[in-house]
Amino acid sequence: MKPAGRVVSVFGVNPSRIGGGEVFARALSSRLAGHGWESVLCYQFLPEGEVRKFLELPNVTFDVLQDAWRFAARPARHLAAILQRHPADILHLYFTGFLSPYPWVARCRGVDKVFFTDQGSHPEGYVATRRPAWKRLAARALNFPLNRVFCISDYNVDCMLRRDLIGAGRVTRIYNSVDLAAAHGDGAAFRLRHGVPAGAPVVAQASWMIPEKGITDLVEAARIVLERIPQAHFVLAGEGKHRQQYMAMARDLGMESHFTWTGLVHNPVAEGLYAASDVVCQVSRWEEAFGWVIAEAMAASRPLVATRVGGIPELVTDGESGFLVAPRAPAEIARRLVQLLEDSELRARMGAAGRLAAERKFDLTFNLDTLMRAYGFE
Repeated sequence: MKPAGRVVSVFGVNPSRIGGGEVFARALSSRLAGHGWESVLCYQFLPEGEVRKFLELPNVTFDVLQDAWRFAARPARHLAAILQRHPADILHLYFTGFLSPYPWVARCRGVDKVFFTDQGSHPEGYVATRRPAWKRLAARALNFPLNRVFCISDYNVDCMLRRDLIGAGRVTRIYNSVDLAAAHGDGAAFRLRHGVPAGAPVVAQASWMIPEKGITDLVEAARIVLERIPQAHFVLAGEGKHRQQYMAMARDLGMESHFTWTGLVHNPVAEGLYAASDVVCQVSRWEEAFGWVIAEAMAASRPLVATRVGGIPELVTDGESGFLVAPRAPAEIARRLVQLLEDSELRARMGAAGRLAAERKFDLTFNLDTLMRAYGFE
């Protein structure tokens, strides 16, 4: 039976875990299935194992587009081949460069509508400025076929408009989303599985183990926290080339027994990472566009300590759903962590406020409704 239509979604990432992007992709595919449409999910590599099982639906097909973020002939040719294999009504680009030949490739392959979602975070201290005239002209020519650009935060909308590479009338903010109905795993089981002391107050951060995520700031903050709360425990979930360096830092400071380094957690929500945590951190140094971990923690009613960078202040309301601190400020991070760990009522109050904020802003069902209307579904 011929499908009613087809959406090709290009995610320029490796689907190695069931995170916010994978939850979104599955929900989108399910919504399309309800209209009789097919969903083609293109990744850097084919999903495997539990991630593939999670994404597989009767209307889903997988394909590969490597180096999707590069402005180069080879990925453009490969996209053309994908669109030949899977003739599409809609092409949606995620985690690819804003300036690319893909919109024109899509038009040449008969795609009716082309969308781009700006997921880009920026370097520490980044300030968006208006681009030179030649670049503005080139960008508008390259993106002439784009129907709409979605930004995942007001911060990203502001950056996009300040650069002046596309007309404001074609830019819309749709926050990244979380499944508010998702079942959270067993926190006690998570602690047992990862050797976390059963009664210890737990501070968690889930992120790539890279300098941009402020891991050294959190490790230094932990040293200060432990002087006040010696039973505190820190869970750092994630992988990255600097992980061994950070583990060595904690060991050299005599805190090895107070840290658990889980490595990559394939499904933080279902595996119980948030349920096992008393406070969740995101102490990034760079200008985060959004912060999916923050939204997941809020949905789990966990209070936050996060840095005042990029779009994070749109997620965490300082003094209400958590505390905002300056980047590269271990003493300030520690002070707020101690305040939360010593006050269970404050944690509960901030966690409840975070949950309400997640329901208002990051509801996957509501935000998908907005996207489907942009696609042309009523």
